[in-house]
Amino acid sequence: MSQQAILSAKKPKASDATMFNILFIIGVCHLLNDAIQAVVPAMFPILQKSMGLTFTQLGIIAFSLNMVSSVMQPLVGVITDKRPIPYALPIGLTFTLGGVLGLAYAPNFSLIVIAVLFIGLGSAVFHPEGSRVAYMAAGKRRGLAQSIYQVGGNTGQALAPLITALILVPLGQKGASWFTLAAALAVVLLLYIAGWYSKQIASSALIPKQKRATNKTAGISKNIKKALLLILLLIFARSWYISGMTNFYAFFAIEEYSLTIKESQLFLFAFLVAGAFGTFFGGPLADRFGKKKVISVSMLATVPFSLLIPFVPTILAFIFLMLTGFILMTSFSVTVVYAQELVPGKIGTMSGLTVGLAFGMGAIGSVGLGYIADLIGLVTMVTMIGILPLLGLVAFLLPSDQKVQEWNQM
Repeated sequence: MSQQAILSAKKPKASDATMFNILFIIGVCHLLNDAIQAVVPAMFPILQKSMGLTFTQLGIIAFSLNMVSSVMQPLVGVITDKRPIPYALPIGLTFTLGGVLGLAYAPNFSLIVIAVLFIGLGSAVFHPEGSRVAYMAAGKRRGLAQSIYQVGGNTGQALAPLITALILVPLGQKGASWFTLAAALAVVLLLYIAGWYSKQIASSALIPKQKRATNKTAGISKNIKKALLLILLLIFARSWYISGMTNFYAFFAIEEYSLTIKESQLFLFAFLVAGAFGTFFGGPLADRFGKKKVISVSMLATVPFSLLIPFVPTILAFIFLMLTGFILMTSFSVTVVYAQELVPGKIGTMSGLTVGLAFGMGAIGSVGLGYIADLIGLVTMVTMIGILPLLGLVAFLLPSDQKVQEWNQM
């Protein structure tokens, strides 16, 4: 063997290297995108007071935001699996910028719904392509890479209570206009990411690899379809619970504990920040112990705390909210990677399906849970959703990580 061949063998492949700089930038963009999106539910207490909106109307606003993102994400994923579109990323955030500006100045319920549709459209474009960038930059550390990407989004969502307390409460609805600056920053960063993305396509023969993978997975087996259905059921349970807590727990805390709007937002902030930490740790844990184990433990270990939260005193509720957020969200990035490895030739489609479905289920949950709260009372609704993580029992029916690898080699 020649010296050049030996050196080539020792040198790690470019595809095996983890591009932390790209992961950091796309994670920051995810943070900015989801922080802007989080402005919408963060404004609910303000909009309820200023416009006299019902819980059902608030649910419709959340539905409009999340359903557009849910429906469009898998569609964007299918299109970009066939032909990647790097500059779709900054274009999508430009839609978001327009939507958040409209949200700040919308004078009535109907125009608020239209504004959040634009925000949802921008998010629908961003998420599948952002997840693809994370996959491309991951090397062999897919769980870690997806966690870095997803923790940006969860951190952005966690900022919503602070946004409410520090900006929206003193400035009101027009305070949302400040987030056009965040959208503009994201557009600039995504222009850089799009340039890197384009070079990767041109230099690493990514498109032919995707075509071969697509041919390999053209016929999805019944076993893979069953596993995907189980993953989607788990996403349903997690999304409905998180939707109920993020959209309505602040009202519960105000009613049950006599908290102010600012104080109730601190409770929600604790839940969401803990969830962001859980998202980050979930990926590395899955890389070490396996994705199925992390998904199973994440769902079921949440149950005792989710059931007790409505019944405990204020301090314990705060602690249990943090524990629930951390444990439940360790499975968030892991379910995305699990689905991507089930159907490895459809990275954008699987990302759009899993993350998009999470938004979609949250959207349906927002309307459904808002209607239930109006019908039977807010306290009863918050108490009921504590049983949703019990659906995590179906995680034991998922094929093992080794079995998924065997299917990919067939």
